Amino acid sequence: MHPMVKPALRRGWRDLNTVQFGMAPAHALTLGPVDTATGSFLDLLDGTRGLDLLREEGRRMDLPDGHVDRLVERLGRAGLLDDARGGGPDAAALRDRQEVLDRLRPDLASLSLTTSAPGEALDRLAARRRLRVQVRGAGRVGAVLAALLSGAGVGEVDVRDGGLVEPGDVAPGGLSAESVGERRDEAARRAVRAASPDRPSRRRSRSPSEAGTPGLALVIIAARDDVCVHAPPASAADPLLASGTPHLYTGVVEATGVVGPLVLPGETGCAGCLQRARTDRDETWPRLVAQWQSGRRRPAQACDLALATAVAGLAAAHALTFLDGRLPSSAGARWEVSLPTLQWHSRPVWPHSACPCGASGEGAEKRKGEHTPEEGGSHATMAGQRQSRELRRTTVAARQAGTWRAHV
Repeated sequence: MHPMVKPALRRGWRDLNTVQFGMAPAHALTLGPVDTATGSFLDLLDGTRGLDLLREEGRRMDLPDGHVDRLVERLGRAGLLDDARGGGPDAAALRDRQEVLDRLRPDLASLSLTTSAPGEALDRLAARRRLRVQVRGAGRVGAVLAALLSGAGVGEVDVRDGGLVEPGDVAPGGLSAESVGERRDEAARRAVRAASPDRPSRRRSRSPSEAGTPGLALVIIAARDDVCVHAPPASAADPLLASGTPHLYTGVVEATGVVGPLVLPGETGCAGCLQRARTDRDETWPRLVAQWQSGRRRPAQACDLALATAVAGLAAAHALTFLDGRLPSSAGARWEVSLPTLQWHSRPVWPHSACPCGASGEGAEKRKGEHTPEEGGSHATMAGQRQSRELRRTTVAARQAGTWRAHV
């Protein structure tokens, strides 16, 4: 182990004996009392020395025997310590790709603030490279979102859509002005390749049924049709529910951005639950949706460029949180924001007892034993999320039991 205090956290002294790690309340911690020699020793925890060399340095600084080990242990228990050579084989392979790692260092620094175990951040960043994500929809939201996921290190981001690129599809970070008139999916995939730290060569889209092809870790439905954003058709997600594939809805409808729900089949509310709940509240809802779907196509959607970019960014952040093994707040909820006030608010999507998705509990037993291999992958991800929550609770308990305290 080559310990280092997480470099993403700025350090400052609150007084002569108390050091604060971090500025933002969400991640800042204070440590005290800290004597002058220990404070100086903290500068040596920069990842360039192993424990043996750190112990030698501690002896040179007249630190008590065992002091270095106790300090390293407590820093690690508080989630303030990283390991410059930690992580598994995938992490080691990523360290060997220096040009790729340099591109992803800001992402790695961010992950270090949301993980506890030394080396865990690089391990999770490396794990992204094995994942497959599909984005359905290559408009102002979908194309930018796909490029963001690729740029954040997701190994394969496939974009599905039809038609040709129109001038209104062009957006910074997404479809370029040069792609107008080209096939929309091909242009989006080119943007994805350009954003990737690996700059992969052009390759055809693969099917999960192909030998050696991993299943989709997540499908993101970024519909360009505003009716489908506001009232996502339940039937379109039936294959995803049947295969146990997690999927996330996002898009813009009439200057209102939407992120969610993230649907975990059999566990959280789906598009069918949303549809049934709306009908329960308003019996005219199906009639309205039918009229909206049969109405004339508008020459341009109300999809402000800045709003679309903000929605794509938030959707990408929720997707990455899930892919990294935690549950974002969009699980079973829709986040919405409207111009001009731009105040985000959440609307829960509760499992509906009449929906065959089984999330309400009545159909859960029936679904047991019907899982496909792809669904097994999704449940493995959920297991990782539960482990992460347990680890976080353990870390918080350790902070409260020692000299550590959260700084607000």
